[in-house]
Amino acid sequence: MSTNQLDKKSQAWSALFSEPMSDLVKRYTSSVFFDKRLWQADIQGSLAHAEMLHAQGLISAQDWASIDKGMAQIRQEIESGAFEWQLDLEDVHLNIEARLTQLVGDAGKRLHTGRSRNDQVATDVRLWLRSEIDEIGLLLNALQSALVDVAEQNTETILPGFTHLQVAQPVSFGHHLLAYVEMFARDAERLIDLRKRVNRLPLGSAALAGTSYPLDRERVAKTLGFEAVSQNSLDAVSDRDFAIEFTAAASLVMIHISRLSEELILWMSQSFGFIDLADRFCTGSSIMPQKKNPDVPELARGKTGRVVGHLMGLITLMKGQPLAYNKDNQEDKEPLFDTVDTLKDTLRIFAEMAAGITVKPEAMERAAKKGYATATDLADYLVKKGLPFRDAHEVVAHAVKDAIAAGVDLSELPLSTLQTYNPAIEQDVFEVLSLRGSLNARNLLGGTAPVQVRSQVARHRMRLA
Repeated sequence: MSTNQLDKKSQAWSALFSEPMSDLVKRYTSSVFFDKRLWQADIQGSLAHAEMLHAQGLISAQDWASIDKGMAQIRQEIESGAFEWQLDLEDVHLNIEARLTQLVGDAGKRLHTGRSRNDQVATDVRLWLRSEIDEIGLLLNALQSALVDVAEQNTETILPGFTHLQVAQPVSFGHHLLAYVEMFARDAERLIDLRKRVNRLPLGSAALAGTSYPLDRERVAKTLGFEAVSQNSLDAVSDRDFAIEFTAAASLVMIHISRLSEELILWMSQSFGFIDLADRFCTGSSIMPQKKNPDVPELARGKTGRVVGHLMGLITLMKGQPLAYNKDNQEDKEPLFDTVDTLKDTLRIFAEMAAGITVKPEAMERAAKKGYATATDLADYLVKKGLPFRDAHEVVAHAVKDAIAAGVDLSELPLSTLQTYNPAIEQDVFEVLSLRGSLNARNLLGGTAPVQVRSQVARHRMRLA
């Protein structure tokens, strides 16, 4: 047999072709060196398919036993690093099938009865992604738990709450951190919901039109733990909605991470000085010996763009494809794999980093006093005295203007001066104008009062238990 014949023989589809694929095209079209991470899902799906083929009388008991034994050896070879991945065999599927045929002969060739690589790869990716979603859910819970721990320790810590990055009203630092817990909780809910759409079996759709073999698709779905079977073969082999939807959900997680990162970076700067991060999450400068740079939050902020870029790439990948499967879809894996890797690494490191945040309450409280954060409380006080809110708003604006000119806080104005703005103001106004009084006053569901924050901490702990 000539060298050209050998080259052609290595391709599963080569009998039709009169010349071998060029080395450049092999490298360009091969996916094996990134899709080999699907090997466990590929073996799992193949075993379920083979078991069903035997149950349906499409392969013999001996063939089924040989396939099972051969796959066990392939698993051992891959886990030990002894398996030889071959570029000529294009992808993870053909590499495993070729090795199986080497080990068990014709039984390995019969495994592909009733299936195509089109429905096989769609099944493998869904199996793999389903497992990754479960792991990401656990990582999200760990990050939420770490934030809840810090929130519980800081229910009474006063932080200036900002709008437009201007001091607005005092809030509990614990309350602020729980806002991120709410975001990550929604992220976890999205993953649970989209998992249902990932967990649908394409296998049995074959290349695009189904198959003439009497397959029991429901049996395979049950064996593999799929919740449903795809109902249209064309859609099943060409759909990548599940990958796009996952990457969209991952982008939202990373956006929430990025927002938290931005605040950690600001809070750690000397201009704020609200927190400190453990040294192991920071780096120094090659020229400025005094620097401690928050590299982890900065990189997470940058990696958010990377994940959102993968989402845009996947959407663009799919937008012009006619039915059914096209080779374009090979390009779904690298962005999907990198999205999963980036998200998992980020969640792991943020859970550990959040647990080690050092809070500087004195600096937070000093900052809260700089921006007349209790001005709204004075307006609310006047409303309770019978003044319409818009009138109260105007009165307090005059008071703030005068306090700014005098270089003092509202709470530092004498009672006699405050009464010039409205005679209804009494001695009890000073409790209202204190940061602590402002915090405690917002004692309603969802508010920042420490009693409410403690209640939310308890709710989250029960939810995450």
